[in-house]
Formats: sequence, structure tokens, C-alpha cells
Amino acid sequence: MSKLYLVPTPIGNLEDMTFRAIKVLKEVDLILAEDTRTSGKLLKHYEITTHMQSHHMHNEHKTIERIIGRLQSGETIALISDAGTPAISDPGFLLTRACVENNIAVECLPGATAFVPALVNSGLPNDKFIFEGFLPVKKGRQTRLKILAEETRTMIFYESPHKLIKTLGSFTEYFGIDRLVSVSRELSKLHEETVRGTAKEVLSHFENKPPKGEIVIVVGGKK
Repeated sequence: MSKLYLVPTPIGNLEDMTFRAIKVLKEVDLILAEDTRTSGKLLKHYEITTHMQSHHMHNEHKTIERIIGRLQSGETIALISDAGTPAISDPGFLLTRACVENNIAVECLPGATAFVPALVNSGLPNDKFIFEGFLPVKKGRQTRLKILAEETRTMIFYESPHKLIKTLGSFTEYFGIDRLVSVSRELSKLHEETVRGTAKEVLSHFENKPPKGEIVIVVGGKK
């Protein structure tokens, strides 16, 4: 029976791969990978020999029709991203939507997602929160920050290491220097670190210690 599986992969530590995820990747007809070189290491580690094909933000618009055709012919396909759960700030939404529109079964396996451990580690309220992902780089950035300055729920952002200082600086400007912030980097990896404090304190920390690795920022809501 045709089905699209969205399969989470480890965000760092390969041991976070689930037994079920391995089983699905071994049994499907095709694996769609964001970067076949990155995913190739994971598949080799778990002795998964299923054929793999590139599927990323630069080609997904062109390949969806062909993928839907294969699913409609009865194949099973798994979609994985470089790390974490597909469609969470990664490719996956467009293909999932196309499957839903064509009455093709979709199943997302539970698994690793970077923002969950970062939120729990932060010590900030997690009964209600919003996931913002990456802030706009230029157009709309200031407008979005002005809106979020009034947000009362805990906010979660993804950021690259070379833009972290700029983003923390924006938070001190728009949210205030005393707004509580938690920055988690290299989650599940050897050098995992979470830095907590006011926006000013966390900014000062990373100004003196340039960050490396994947980063999740958790910001307390306006009181």
C-alpha cells in the first residue's frame, strides 16, 4: 500500500535513531534525503541499503509531481532531512500537502526535534509556547520582532552560529536587556551546552566566546 513516511533522524548522536525508523528505512522502496552525502553516513552506520534520492528546498518544486506518481503506482517512500524531523524548518511540507491533496497516506514517525530538548532545558515556561524557526534575514525582520516583543508565550528560534550575536543583539533592542533567554547548542553531541540568563548576559557570553554548531534560542514571553 502506497504511503509517505516522514522519518526523523538524530540531531547529533546517532544512538537517538529509533528501531522503528531503521525498520521503515530498510523496507521502503525509496528514501528522499535533503543531502544524500550527509544521510549516506547514517544509512551506512545502520546498514540500510535502500536507494536514496536528493530532495531539498532547491528541487522539491520540480520533483513533487514525479514522486506523487510513484506513490500513486503503489510504492512506499520515506522522507528524511539532514537532522531532526522533516518539515520542521526543513523540506517536507510541500510533499506532505501534495500527498494529502491526492489522498495518499502520510505517516510521521515520532523522533528527534531540536527545539523540544532546548525548550525543556531552558527552564522557561513550556505550558504554552510558539515556534518561530528562523527569523527573516532582511525583509520583514523588524516588523516580526516588533510583533514578538508583545508575545506573552515562550518563543523558540533556530539560528546559525555566525548570526547568533546579531540576533541576540536584536532581542536586547526589541525585547529588552532583562528578557530571559536560553541558548542551546550542539544538542545531543559531545560539546552540548546551554547558556541561560538575561538577553544582555547571554549576548555578553557569546561575544566573548564565539559560538559553534547548531543553535536553538528560547526566549521568555513578555510579562
